[in-house]
Amino acid sequence: MRVIATAGHVDHGKSTLVRLLTGMEPDRWEQERRRGLTLDLGFAWTSLPGVGDVAFVDVPGHERFVPTMLAGVGPAPAVLFVVSADSPWMPQAEEHLAAIDALGVAHGLLVITRADLADPAPIRRDALARIARTSLGTVPSVVANDGVDGLRSAVADLVGRLPVPDVDGDVRLWVDRSFTVAGAGTVVTGTLQAGTIRPGDELLLRGTPVRVRGVQALGEARSAVSAVARVGINLRGVDRSDVERGDALLTRGAWWDARVVDVTAAGLPRQVVLHIGAAAVPARAHVLPTGSRLFLSRPLPLRVGDRVLLRNPGSHDIVGATVVDLDRLGRSPLFMASQRKPLGRTGRLVAGEWYTDDWDSLAARARTELAAWRAGHPLEVGLPTETLRQKLRLPSVELVAPLLAGHDEVELPQSVVVAMAALSVDFATNPFGAPDATRLRQLGLGGREIAAAVRAGRLLKLADGIVVLPGAPDRAAKVLSGLAQPFTTSQARQALGTTRRVVLPLLAFLDRTGVTKRLPDDTRQLRQ
Repeated sequence: MRVIATAGHVDHGKSTLVRLLTGMEPDRWEQERRRGLTLDLGFAWTSLPGVGDVAFVDVPGHERFVPTMLAGVGPAPAVLFVVSADSPWMPQAEEHLAAIDALGVAHGLLVITRADLADPAPIRRDALARIARTSLGTVPSVVANDGVDGLRSAVADLVGRLPVPDVDGDVRLWVDRSFTVAGAGTVVTGTLQAGTIRPGDELLLRGTPVRVRGVQALGEARSAVSAVARVGINLRGVDRSDVERGDALLTRGAWWDARVVDVTAAGLPRQVVLHIGAAAVPARAHVLPTGSRLFLSRPLPLRVGDRVLLRNPGSHDIVGATVVDLDRLGRSPLFMASQRKPLGRTGRLVAGEWYTDDWDSLAARARTELAAWRAGHPLEVGLPTETLRQKLRLPSVELVAPLLAGHDEVELPQSVVVAMAALSVDFATNPFGAPDATRLRQLGLGGREIAAAVRAGRLLKLADGIVVLPGAPDRAAKVLSGLAQPFTTSQARQALGTTRRVVLPLLAFLDRTGVTKRLPDDTRQLRQ
């Protein structure tokens, strides 16, 4: 199963679109159906040829329900962004897009509705241009009025581009709904982002062990449900009043319940709300030299490297940030150079700006995880870097290669080795000239071959169909350091000698990894 959330301004047809795709009614409350206004999260699903089951999380578009919208979009790996042909770009569309960008969502589809009332071309051009400046980058678009077959095909294409989920990862199921079923007890629902849940599993809820009585997906009982999926969990011995939206079911010992969180975002107001998954927690922000320290009103299960969204409750301002330390006690084994002063840490430089005083222990754990992966996946080329990053709770994927140096050597198929040699020649001429689809086909590099090269550390995937050598971001940072700060996207593109197709996801990657900071006027500057 794959999961997609909707996004867009109120009354632009998000729920109607989900009904058209699934034949199901996503609005769960009679009041919603009577008023024609989504007030809470809605859920529906269908099966698409070639990709299987797809579940949709339908979110409200009204400005009063932004926290609810974030609870739906937060755990979803992809979005259907809906705009109406008979309306201009609207304020809530802008706020939803800002939230998607802050969360770092990288996969989406633009859907134009009500094309029978106005020419869809103007709003399509405007929306695509706005979306291209975010983490979504260049997305395909489809006009809903052209027919359900074309719409379902576009959604299937979107699903086909989504990354392979980590079904062996640690569970952190953010609860977005809880209710009581007669004869069954308390049931909670959420979007399972990683891992697998089975009846009989023991998970933690607010620090207390709870037993999974049953598991459902798409309205049916299952013996197991793996990520990514919409899932319903029947909990044994848990009262309905003991669980609410924003709680999380957790793998025991895999997460740290943090009350004090250091994040990369700077210039925050004194009072903010931190959003992650379906959780929304008020916090007090204090200034650090290169970010902020947040004092949460209640603990949250977090890891270094988590992406969070920070919202000013008194305005529409939304900022994305990365967690860089928890509880100021050095429980994160890796930290950035810029953190050494405020955290009072010492250590040696190991990669990029990351320091540690526990490298040998991390390397040993990495080798253990690698051995377990090889035993369980004998036909795979290598352990996915993101899987290892999550298992070791690393803040950045750039730390994976040094940890596995000399231990994760893999044999790529000869055809891929030959293709990589040809690509190396291409990149020697222009390190930021990502090959287009035609060039990739000429070299015989399809999706599986590219994935193998990425897992082997030979390529870095910036976005669908856009790959560069792993060292390209560092080289880009050096080039960009020569520009007057801040700089525009156009200035970056010219300095790097590449195209807009490449520079947008490259800059988005630098934003996500903390190398650059995106400013409100869409310029960027290197972080010091």
